[in-house]
Amino acid sequence: MLAKAGVASRRAAEEMIDAGRIEVDGVIVQEQGLRIDPQTAVIRVDGVRVVVRDEQVYLALNKPKGWQSTMSDEMGRPCVGDIVAERVSAGQRLFHVGRLDADTEGLLLLTNDGELAHRLMHPSFEVPKTYLATVNGEVNHRVVGKQLKDGIELEDGPAKVDKFVVLEVGNGKSLVKVVLHEGRKHIVRRLLAGVGHPVTALVRTHIGSIALGDQRPGTLRVLGRDEIGKLYEAVSL
Repeated sequence: MLAKAGVASRRAAEEMIDAGRIEVDGVIVQEQGLRIDPQTAVIRVDGVRVVVRDEQVYLALNKPKGWQSTMSDEMGRPCVGDIVAERVSAGQRLFHVGRLDADTEGLLLLTNDGELAHRLMHPSFEVPKTYLATVNGEVNHRVVGKQLKDGIELEDGPAKVDKFVVLEVGNGKSLVKVVLHEGRKHIVRRLLAGVGHPVTALVRTHIGSIALGDQRPGTLRVLGRDEIGKLYEAVSL
C-alpha cells in the first residue's frame, strides 16, 4: 500500500517500517507484511497522514477572473464545472472547497472527499487562507494593520484578519497580503473597503499550506501526497 500511494519503493518502504516511521491507526508498525484495509486504515509516515484510497481525487485549480465558482451555471456563464467537465462526465463527483467571487482569481481546491471538503470549509477548524489584494490608496501599515487585526464591525457582525502585510506602496495604490480564516461572502473586499482601501484586484494564493505557486489561470494540478497529508492534519482527520 505504501508503494502504491507513492510513498517509496517496496524496498524503501520496508526500511521505513524497520525504522519505526510507519504508523497504522495510531500504532507504530513493528512487523513486515501487515495486512490493512485501505478503506478504513489511517496510515501515517513520520506523523503525516497518507491517503491510499484509489478513487479519491484532490485537485488545485487556479480559477480565472470572471469565472463562477460553481459546477454549473444556469445563465451559461463560464464556471469551474467547465474546466473539470471531462472528469465529471467520467463519473467523478467533485466538490469545490469554498468559493471565490467571479472577480477574484486564484486557488480553489476540488475533491470528491466529502468529509475533507466539509471540514476545510467549517470555521471551527480555522484553516487560514492567504490573499494578495491591490487596493486604492497608499496604506499606512501600522494604522490599517491594527484596525484589521483588532477587528471591524461589518453589517453581518465583526470580522478581523490573522495577519496583514503591506508589500508595495506607490502611485496612489498598494499591494497587501491578508491572511484570515473567515469564510463569509466577499469578506476580504468588505474588510479592506471598511478601512478605506477598496480592492481593485484580488488573488487567493494559499489555502492552509497549499500554494498556488506559478500555476496558470484555468489550469488544474493534482495535489501531492505531502500536500494531501497536511490538509488532513489541518482538519484533524
